[in-house]
Amino acid sequence: MTTKKLIDAKGRFAPGILSQPVEEINYLDYDLRTVMDKPRSGFARRWRFNQFQFVSVTGPGWVFGMALVDLKLMGSGFFYLYDFASGQMLEHSFMNPLAVGTRIEPYPEHGQASFRKGKVSMRILPFAGGRAISVSAPGGIRVELTLKEDNDPLRLVCPAGYNGWVFTRKSAGLPVDGEIRWGHQIWRCDDSTRGAVDWSCGFMRRETAWNWASLSGQLPDGRSIGLNLASGVNETGMTENALWLDGQCQTLGAARFSFDRYSPGNDWHVNTVDGRVDLHFVPATARKEKLNARLLASNFRQYVGTFNGSLIDEGGSRVEVQGLQGFMEDHFARW
Repeated sequence: MTTKKLIDAKGRFAPGILSQPVEEINYLDYDLRTVMDKPRSGFARRWRFNQFQFVSVTGPGWVFGMALVDLKLMGSGFFYLYDFASGQMLEHSFMNPLAVGTRIEPYPEHGQASFRKGKVSMRILPFAGGRAISVSAPGGIRVELTLKEDNDPLRLVCPAGYNGWVFTRKSAGLPVDGEIRWGHQIWRCDDSTRGAVDWSCGFMRRETAWNWASLSGQLPDGRSIGLNLASGVNETGMTENALWLDGQCQTLGAARFSFDRYSPGNDWHVNTVDGRVDLHFVPATARKEKLNARLLASNFRQYVGTFNGSLIDEGGSRVEVQGLQGFMEDHFARW
């Protein structure tokens, strides 16, 4: 069974975790109003709606991240690869005013996403049970990755601010095939390579700040593991926090992040109020970006590093996390 549209005939949404797929984010049907209850125009609804997608892949000794963002006033895309053995960080970032060349279709299960600028092309193409990722850019950059077995994502919609909402569809710990070519260097996936997909959109708070943690990998016993934790967004009585073991999604309690924002090389600690997560994170590198353009602003820091600690699954069994690589993020946005 599929929930065909997110917004009902009265212009409302039903907050909570969604057990069924959503076919269409029909955001133009939402009854968006000002804080003084005046209905917003169709133009305002269109221009206040934000979308972004982030895909990450953790391979044998390397991690890859890619994002596509549509903020209407600005479209952007970035991708990067970090090699732990060499300490090499390869990255590219691009922006287009008025989101020219940016396309994210509002269909969480089957919508395509793409970003183009000059000879740079970035695409996310969904298929039944997964996503195909491709990047083509000057300098011999070619990325072809396929994330598979995406059968039990977390789907959540919750209020944001006074009259907005955020929808997210997340998966982690997905098997991945493919390779990355960057000039004369090649990084290939193996049987232990795992990935994550974050598909988010909505009428978000004008100023939003969050911390985020994500890991995807393989445990010593061969099980796939994925984790998504966030604080500062999607927390109106609900959370987007989840653990995936062998592709099965388990929800988690609220997350608490402890770190020193002004000493970025220091370790992080993240746990959850239900006692099921207790992890330490050692950053190896970071991708940073600052933008202050009055209407739009972003102070973005995404760290790549290593997790150690423990998790408890929904059956009460302890899962030891030793040397799994992943991401932490500290982000302020005005949009």
